[in-house]
Amino acid sequence: MSLSTLCTVSNVQAALPVDGTLLGLNLLPDTVTAGAVYNASTGGGMTGGTSGGATYTYCNVTVSYTHTGKNDTIALKYAFPEPSNFKNRFYLDGGGGFSLSSDATGGLTNGAASGATAAGYDAFDYSYDEKVLYGNGSINWDATYAFAYTALGELTKIGKPLTQAFYGLNDTKIYTYFEGCSDGGREGMSQVQRWGEEYDGVIAGAPAFRFAQQQVHHVYPATVEQVMGYFPPPCALDKIVNATIAACDSLDGRTDGVISRTDLCQLNFNLSSLIGESYYCAAESSSSLGFGFSKRQMGGGAAGSQSSTKPEQNGTLTADDIAVAQAVYDGLHSSDGKRAYLSWQIGSDLGDADPTYDNTTSSWKLNIPSTGGEYVTKFVQLLDIDNLENLDNVTYDMLVALDWMNTGMIRYLDSLQTTVPDLTPFQSSGAKLLHYHGESDPSIPAASSVHYWQSVRSIMYPNLTDAEALEAMNEWYQFYLIPGAAHCGSNSLQPGPYPQDNMATIIDWVENGIKPSHLNATVSSGDYAGEVQQLCQWPQRPLWSGNSSTFDCVDDEASIDSWTYTFDAFKLQPVW
Repeated sequence: MSLSTLCTVSNVQAALPVDGTLLGLNLLPDTVTAGAVYNASTGGGMTGGTSGGATYTYCNVTVSYTHTGKNDTIALKYAFPEPSNFKNRFYLDGGGGFSLSSDATGGLTNGAASGATAAGYDAFDYSYDEKVLYGNGSINWDATYAFAYTALGELTKIGKPLTQAFYGLNDTKIYTYFEGCSDGGREGMSQVQRWGEEYDGVIAGAPAFRFAQQQVHHVYPATVEQVMGYFPPPCALDKIVNATIAACDSLDGRTDGVISRTDLCQLNFNLSSLIGESYYCAAESSSSLGFGFSKRQMGGGAAGSQSSTKPEQNGTLTADDIAVAQAVYDGLHSSDGKRAYLSWQIGSDLGDADPTYDNTTSSWKLNIPSTGGEYVTKFVQLLDIDNLENLDNVTYDMLVALDWMNTGMIRYLDSLQTTVPDLTPFQSSGAKLLHYHGESDPSIPAASSVHYWQSVRSIMYPNLTDAEALEAMNEWYQFYLIPGAAHCGSNSLQPGPYPQDNMATIIDWVENGIKPSHLNATVSSGDYAGEVQQLCQWPQRPLWSGNSSTFDCVDDEASIDSWTYTFDAFKLQPVW
């Protein structure tokens, strides 16, 4: 059939799931619109771009539904490829920051129908943090659960049979995929955890697991400086990072400007050896979104943007500079030495620790990243304020380690935390999970993903040896650390590899039974630009030999142990 034949209101209405077939979800046929779009460019999903300027023709559909007994209305939009390009696939693209993706065309590059949801809180125009409170002290729980996992699950639950019926393929398998990074990665994992039987393949990058700990962690570096009463010049922090990269570069066996083994750096390098080294940075003025998991990050908008002016900076690294960096890399502990959370790998950028320059006093002062401050004010304190005003009287015990994180964890344990480790419905349905994380991510610590992988292994395969459990997980859940990579992309400080063809990899795995034994990643800059590296699957680690062009994937127990954490600062110890 031609697109013009299929792309009609009557055909879409006829294709809608009949009331009663999707328990609790009732489609509203009178809300259907349908219109053909010709030769349009698309966002291309998480891989981005339009494959050399390619354009696509598709049917743009909108429809709304309601939950039985709630008298609500949730708007959806779908993009159906023209029949000649449709490859029996349905695809969802993750969002970022506090935003679900509003792009319904991301699947077109892979011949997939795709969709987006307003989630019941007008997510096409608002980010979730703008809707989390009805007012001070009053949580919008409908929006919270919708953002956490229900909206995307329902979008898929409706989209799959709608896609089948739209093309008249009711007896044909529709392969269903999700791809996302940052909160998009958390969204992907929420679907694996809560709607596992609905998907065939999920790609989750740098997922924002343990939402409370992750968000409050952004405030931790500023708290270190406040408690110490010392705010290091940003140039000093940059020097520490760059000098650490230079010192640890060769520990992986090759000198290429990349710390491929941050575990070896942690085990063998002492930051104190940098005391006395000189640094210099020219004066600058800048405006940027900064690092991290910021409001509407990757989803548009500039609510998380920050402007700053920095004077010329020169000096030598002091013991106080090193103490701040060391505390940040060590992670949050209570006063009695109990661990509250993990942290960024050594050599990761220390952007969350950057203070602000006060021109009136010609000194550096406290800077609280809104990525974490807003979580504390809105989600913990339940105040409709975009950031904390100060950190007066804040200690690790009183507010950070045991109050802000603990309150958020308990309050949102069954919604935003996204830590369910039993993935049996997903696994038993035959679905595949490709999970990756930049090893030098300065926003969401890479160890966060390692910790989740370990929890799945311990819950789903408690009676197997490590080798047996790895073999079993390898069949459906593969996790990769990306050497030197930053947050959901390559790293300007380390010219390492980054995967470019994850969708092709998972499509081959799902549809053709070609199980990956490694993950292809391409170096985009530096002396090795264009090199394609075949990355090691966790828990194996890369080790270059003689500065060569190839590396071995090795087992290193001491390195694995350095990635393993117990959060004993909390009285409640759920599996997470």
